[in-house]
Amino acid sequence: MLADALEHLVRGIVGNPDDVQVTSKTLRRGAVLEVRVHPDDLGRVIGRAGRTAKALRTVIGALAGGKQVRVDLVDVDRR
Repeated sequence: MLADALEHLVRGIVGNPDDVQVTSKTLRRGAVLEVRVHPDDLGRVIGRAGRTAKALRTVIGALAGGKQVRVDLVDVDRR
C-alpha cells in the first residue's frame, strides 16, 4: 500500500512517469522503499535543498501509522 502511494505521488512529479519504480524491502528496523526514476527526473524528485524528498518522506511516514519506514532515492547511474 505504501509503495503504491509513493509511486502515485512520484509519477505526478516526474516528466517520465513510465520509468518510475518503487520497490519495498522489509528489514529488522522497518520497511525500506526504494524509488528509481529516470536520471533526468532525479532533481525533480529531490527538489531544491531536498524539500520535495522531505515532503514525500513526511507523507509516507504519516500513512505508515507509526511504523518505521525509510524512503531512499536511488541514483540509477551508480548501480
